[in-house]
Amino acid sequence: MDFKTYLARVSSDLKAGNATEHTHRGALQNLIESAGDVVATNEPKRIACGAPDYIVSRQAQAGLVPIGYIEAKDVGKDLNAVEGDEQLQRYRSSLRNLVLTDYLEFRLYRSGELVQTTRAASWQKNGVLKSNAEGIAQTEALLAAFLASNLPSISSPRDLAKRMAQMARLIRDLIGKAFSQEEGKANGDLHTQYEGFRKVLLGDDLTPQQFADMYAQTICYGLFAARCNHDEGTLFTRQGAAYELPKTNPFLRRLFSNIAGADLDDRIAWAVDDLADLLAKADMSAVLADFGKATMQEDPVVHFYETFLAAYDPALRESRGVYYTPEPVVNYIVQSVDAVLKKDFALPKGLADNSKVVIKRTTGKLTPKGAVATEEVQTHRVQILDPAAGTGTFLFSVIQKIYESFKGNAGMWPGYVAEHLLPRIYGFELLMAPYAVAHMKLGLQLKNTGYDFATEERLRVYLTNTLEKAHELAGLPLFTQWLAEEAAQAGEVKQSAPIMVVLGNPPYSGHSVNKGAWIRGLVEDYKKSAVLKKPGQGKWLSDDYVKFIRFSQWRIDQTGYGILAFVTNHGYLDNPTFLDMRASLSHSFDDLYFLDLHGNTKKKEKAPDGSKDENVFDIQQGVSIAILVKRTKRSAKPIFRHAHLYGVRESKYEWLNSHDILNTDWTEIVPAAPANFFVPHNDEHKDEFAAFWSLPEIFNQNGDPAPGMVTTHDDFAISWTQPQAIEKVGRLLSTNNEEEARQIFKLCKQDQWNYADAKTELPKQDWKSQVKPVLYRPFDKRWTVYNSHVAVHRRERVMNHMLAGENLGLATVRQLANEPWEHVLAANTIIDDCYVSNRTKERGYLFPLYLFTINENASLLEEASLAGTTSCRANLAPEFLAGLEKNLGLTYIEHGTGDLASTFGPEDVYYYAYAVLYAPGYRLRYANQLKRDFARIPLISNVEIFKTFCRLGEKLAKLHLGIEEASWSSTYPVGGDNTVLNPRFTPIADDVTATGNISNEVVGRIFINGTQYFEAVAKAVWEYRVGSYQVAFKWLKDRKGHMLTFAELQAYQALLAALKLTIDIQNEIEETAPVWPLA
Repeated sequence: MDFKTYLARVSSDLKAGNATEHTHRGALQNLIESAGDVVATNEPKRIACGAPDYIVSRQAQAGLVPIGYIEAKDVGKDLNAVEGDEQLQRYRSSLRNLVLTDYLEFRLYRSGELVQTTRAASWQKNGVLKSNAEGIAQTEALLAAFLASNLPSISSPRDLAKRMAQMARLIRDLIGKAFSQEEGKANGDLHTQYEGFRKVLLGDDLTPQQFADMYAQTICYGLFAARCNHDEGTLFTRQGAAYELPKTNPFLRRLFSNIAGADLDDRIAWAVDDLADLLAKADMSAVLADFGKATMQEDPVVHFYETFLAAYDPALRESRGVYYTPEPVVNYIVQSVDAVLKKDFALPKGLADNSKVVIKRTTGKLTPKGAVATEEVQTHRVQILDPAAGTGTFLFSVIQKIYESFKGNAGMWPGYVAEHLLPRIYGFELLMAPYAVAHMKLGLQLKNTGYDFATEERLRVYLTNTLEKAHELAGLPLFTQWLAEEAAQAGEVKQSAPIMVVLGNPPYSGHSVNKGAWIRGLVEDYKKSAVLKKPGQGKWLSDDYVKFIRFSQWRIDQTGYGILAFVTNHGYLDNPTFLDMRASLSHSFDDLYFLDLHGNTKKKEKAPDGSKDENVFDIQQGVSIAILVKRTKRSAKPIFRHAHLYGVRESKYEWLNSHDILNTDWTEIVPAAPANFFVPHNDEHKDEFAAFWSLPEIFNQNGDPAPGMVTTHDDFAISWTQPQAIEKVGRLLSTNNEEEARQIFKLCKQDQWNYADAKTELPKQDWKSQVKPVLYRPFDKRWTVYNSHVAVHRRERVMNHMLAGENLGLATVRQLANEPWEHVLAANTIIDDCYVSNRTKERGYLFPLYLFTINENASLLEEASLAGTTSCRANLAPEFLAGLEKNLGLTYIEHGTGDLASTFGPEDVYYYAYAVLYAPGYRLRYANQLKRDFARIPLISNVEIFKTFCRLGEKLAKLHLGIEEASWSSTYPVGGDNTVLNPRFTPIADDVTATGNISNEVVGRIFINGTQYFEAVAKAVWEYRVGSYQVAFKWLKDRKGHMLTFAELQAYQALLAALKLTIDIQNEIEETAPVWPLA
């Protein structure tokens, strides 16, 4: 069909008056196929599943090979608008050769870029097409270029990884749609395969979306591995790929043949064929050549996968904690393990050791007396496992280290590999893509060293979930049996192989997706302390890296001796939550080495000299290397060694490449119970501080300390004013559906808060009377609706007491993420969790002074007011009060303040403690102790200091709560619109001084925009910090872009004055008690 005939047919259809985009498909198909050896397939089932309208293929020796795709819209459709559609965006990002048309206008896209637009004719309203010869010629040329498909071959690993990621996303989406559309769902191929993955690998938590993701990655990396193994003399196709997968991985060969072979669902096959064509045309010699260019920082094979994953699904990378381990880190660990085997286990060959031991193992049968039968078998002594193998980086390094020991004995290497290497090196991996990459990488490595795999040999890297128990095989479908057989072989290693070395880089994921009962049971050993058994406690013990450490510790304990060598999050070294984990590791191992690599940007870590400190990974969380040794002959007491490594990344890499466990400058430490910190700490004043009373011991009448309120969606639940809080809830209630509500507010996830419940329950309640002030940030009061359908986690056990009547509270943190300790503020109403600090490690806790009794008929949970209040009592330990009475010679009264001549009250205790916590000498002397747990208050004997501290503490608390204002005020001399744009401090001339001058202090102006400023403010005031906040800056920063009202300008002046007076009062406290501890 020539173009004129094509246009005549389209025109005839249009004149009929009932044409749709489907009407013209036959004409376009005939036009395309008239070019010769091409087939334009228009398959409704494929289209319904998300395929373009036409798949254009060319006949080749191995069958049809896709060369491009056409998406057709109705005549006259605005193609500019179509270009913005999500569907076309997906096609453009995934398909390298694409035409978009309305049958008259044609647009050609190459690798997502629009390269040519032509118009063959214009459509008149009477149905007549007005064509022009030039437009027809241009369109014919465009289609010829499309059919020629002269796309440049890809030769860069980075480019190939990105293109594969784009195709993988498309394949994933197609699988998802095909899964939902599958007829006879329970027995359909996709659903059968889904059940296999669910039962064997990921358990009940596996969603269809995750299945589609795993399926897509299996196909993509199966094809990639097959292409790497392909003979360049023949055409590479999907159908032949299974036969070209490396022999090192028989499971992947079977699996790939089943899910991507000749019987692949036709709705998915077209996209997989396109990926096969992409790989077929790639310059693999150039791609693979680049794989050999390893640098100090990155293994090219692994970097290929990292690039793929970052482009494919960054969220998956984060949820699974998948991060590439830099070579220097791997080298240090592998070299150290080799050294420990030689030094502590008397194995002169280290990792290359091929000696065997006799072990007993169960036979699965019973003895005549009914006992479990065992047998003695010989097995290699040094068996090595990476339980989170990823792309095989650690195993690669282990093999390389062993190979180096064969220098001059290359002829012996093949026999050694077959008999003494492959049988004792194991890896477990859960994600399909890195699993395939690991097999490919290690197979290439062994091939390059001169070893060729025999028919039945395999690498013992298994697709399995390390943290799940092995599964029974009986009664499973064939596909599921293949998965289960792979997992069962891994299970045999988990349960029975005498693993001596466990090494690697387990995933870090605080929100773990590994929630199986077996591993949770093991981790319970890290929760022996009473405080960790309570609901909501010990959250960070659920992090994946903790679970991998626990699994590996268990595996070494089963063997009875061995080495655990991991690089992980360094939080467990000194976080109080991990005290039982540290105790357990201390019990299991004899020599414990911890190399803290630091680099924690969340803590803003710096080197001791103040210079820059960088992470060895591209992550914010600091990391450390742990090498834990369990000797064959246990020592009486474990020995703990610690070392720091600070600096920029390159210097750390250089150091790691030139050191191992033997030449590291270790500091021997003695962890002290109950915390058992695995870091050196200054013990000076430790006993002195321990003699004080901790805040939870003093404020102990309301149970364990409780954190501040977490709304989970501050954008909705936190407001600047009382009317705004009411207006926000009103807007939510006026929405028609959840999607509309989420367009207005940034609402939290449905597993924490339910839109439908909020819409149903709020109108039944007097929620407007539940609008309450909340201390949101230092000197920054906001408003919220104190209702669980608005502010989700209200911490009623504590916060209700702050609303029941006049009260005081002490807001502080349990531990520090960063120095120094400045983490305390007064409260007189409910507080936000981040009132004192917004650092993750520095969760805010509130200790109320008074506890109120509520009548049984009054609900603390949902009533608009707490009118049922009848009485209150002090939240103070009787023993502490008795100690004060005895030491001070004063009598305690049950409410308010005493006269401090003969009596003292609960508020005096509060104000005394507040002054202690603001004492500069206290903060300096006990800086090391304050890092790790709640502050402690001395049981004072000096009545004069007590009186002065009560007076100064009261002034401070009332100043911080806005109950009393300082007399000094900064000036605000320049008019304008009062919009906060770029708050900053600028010093001014020396002859300008601040009222109530702080001696020897720099004075300046605080600009809120280019022209307006607060005048004569001491720099110390501008820089003053509470918790993680620079208070004066934070207040303005939170109002950036906001036009300050008169009241807000006054509030900021009051804030500056309060900070100035706080500094003055702290100086008075220091003069009162210049020497600590207090007498």
